Amino acid sequence: MATFRKRGPYQWQAQVRKKGQSLQTKTFETRARAEQWARAIEVEMDQGAFISRTEAETTTLSELLKRYLMEITPLKKGAAPETARILALLRDPIVQKVVAGIRGVDIARYRDERLKKVRPGTVKRDLVILSHLFEVARKEWGIHVHNPVRDIQMPTNAKARERRLNAGENSHDREETRLLAACREARNPYLLPIVRLALETAMRQGELVSLHWEHIDLNRRTVYLPDTKNGESRSVPLSTTAVGILRSLPHSIRGRVFPGLTSEAVKRAYASAVRRASLKDLRFHDLRHEATSRLFEKGLNIMEVATITGHKDLRMLRRYTHLKAEDLARKLR
Repeated sequence: MATFRKRGPYQWQAQVRKKGQSLQTKTFETRARAEQWARAIEVEMDQGAFISRTEAETTTLSELLKRYLMEITPLKKGAAPETARILALLRDPIVQKVVAGIRGVDIARYRDERLKKVRPGTVKRDLVILSHLFEVARKEWGIHVHNPVRDIQMPTNAKARERRLNAGENSHDREETRLLAACREARNPYLLPIVRLALETAMRQGELVSLHWEHIDLNRRTVYLPDTKNGESRSVPLSTTAVGILRSLPHSIRGRVFPGLTSEAVKRAYASAVRRASLKDLRFHDLRHEATSRLFEKGLNIMEVATITGHKDLRMLRRYTHLKAEDLARKLR
């Protein structure tokens, strides 16, 4: 049975009572909307298809995000960067909305505002977190809520970066020379070997930071990575230069190659070095791109490079080859 009560000049409260069901209450601006909602709830109850929306209508996105941060994020491999993203999300006004009231238009507005400040890839990763949050809330936490992220178009990925180190007109102008010189001046003593190894091995920053001596065989010139970004282990061959870099470091049978070092510390030290070297738009991940390109320049084929870099999709490697028409023409002679 539904009852309606006027609360102030612009509010109508609807209540639906049915034996065996919890009391359902909701407030609307007009009596017509209140009656419409009540009829829909009564039909669902009569058909045995009613699912309480009370929790979705009283829980804010902020509360869900905090729960997700406590229960779901710590289980992920990328827990640290995801934590930073969620903390940033928690500063956005959209999190004050109750989740039942968040529509696709709200998510689209959030997307468009974010695109004014950050890259499309960043916004897409934020939206992926929000989408997973709504799915977890619906499937695992029993909160009857629609996933509004599914109702919008994801940002289009920007063109893949192809930033390489400029050779310059002379040795002093080479960007690699300037970068390594700035790394030598860094307070962090691990920055220089980390950057040099990145250029020699094409390993990701996280893979380098988490290296352990027990996984390195300097005689066989290999590094074993038991846990990588794509979820699979791989072995990386070491160049003579890479072996020399590792031999120059204090080491033991076990333990980390760079004890106490964090990805955040590398990020800060690297950013400072890039500024000192007066290099424009050179990210740490660009070193992986540079190293991968050099592997192709040494004559390795695409399968050999994929084995080293860990790329599962060979299409991702095509942009690293930088094949020029004149070079191909010489091969056709």
